[in-house]
Amino acid sequence: MRQPQDVARAADALVAHLGRDLFGLDRVIRLLLAALLVDGHVLLEEVPGTGKTTLAKALALALGLDFARLQFTPDLLPSDVTGLYWFDQRAGAFQFRPGPIFAQVVLADEVNRATPRTQSALLEAMAERQVTIEGQTHILPEPFLVLATQNPVEMEGTFPLPEAQVDRFLMRLRLGYPAAEAEHAILRRHASGPAQEALAALAELRDLAGLKAAVRSVHVSDAVRGYIVELVRASRRDDQVELGVSPRGALHLHRAAQALAAIEGRDFVSPDAVKAAAMPVLAHRIRVEAGASLRGRSAEQVVERLLEVVPVPVE
Repeated sequence: MRQPQDVARAADALVAHLGRDLFGLDRVIRLLLAALLVDGHVLLEEVPGTGKTTLAKALALALGLDFARLQFTPDLLPSDVTGLYWFDQRAGAFQFRPGPIFAQVVLADEVNRATPRTQSALLEAMAERQVTIEGQTHILPEPFLVLATQNPVEMEGTFPLPEAQVDRFLMRLRLGYPAAEAEHAILRRHASGPAQEALAALAELRDLAGLKAAVRSVHVSDAVRGYIVELVRASRRDDQVELGVSPRGALHLHRAAQALAAIEGRDFVSPDAVKAAAMPVLAHRIRVEAGASLRGRSAEQVVERLLEVVPVPVE
């Protein structure tokens, strides 16, 4: 049976493997692995050109998983995501043609450019790991990871994601601009063209089912579980917050903390693991009131405040 130490070794191997082409993204890579190990999905939010697509492709290659990229545009239809039935004249019957959503790693690029109807085609797939077309249910592959990207600054021609859809993402990650040293390394590495083709599947990550089981075995004490509950409940009591963290958010924080503890090689969840997971898991679930937002208060500041004021358990 796999142990948390095996998860830690796999995480180190993945960071070292991808770090040859992706510089300054060690923390993001570990968080993506954490999401995959607890069957979560990730919203990548950053300005264009920061490596979101490159990261998604490299992750799929390193894991040896099928990859599909969907460019979301206003004219994209739900059937372009899920697939459709078409009439085969030779067979004299309707045949199902799977859409890109049937890949193991799906990059939904610029997801907020599609219409709400097409965006909703992701909902059942992300939550239930299945799609229903013409009354027929089709199970999605295992593992299944949706990486959705959106530009946080460009609003023209976009359809903001509704709260119900945003809440289905385990994490929201922001890559940020690379440090000067990392940017120099990018120029040196890719000066003669992309080098991603050199990547291959890692042996340490072949047994994803075993690594997932190791994460689920990580112990969460009653005190730490109580800390998670108090964090999410405190978000709902903040008088400058219009929408606090949902119960699904609490469950996602619990699972993400287990994964991050295992990635550190620990068989128990500490308050520090909860704190490490709090920002990527909670911030996108909090809506700050309009007045507070105009005064410059953000959801990230709310999470920082929660981590300051909610008492940390001492065991």
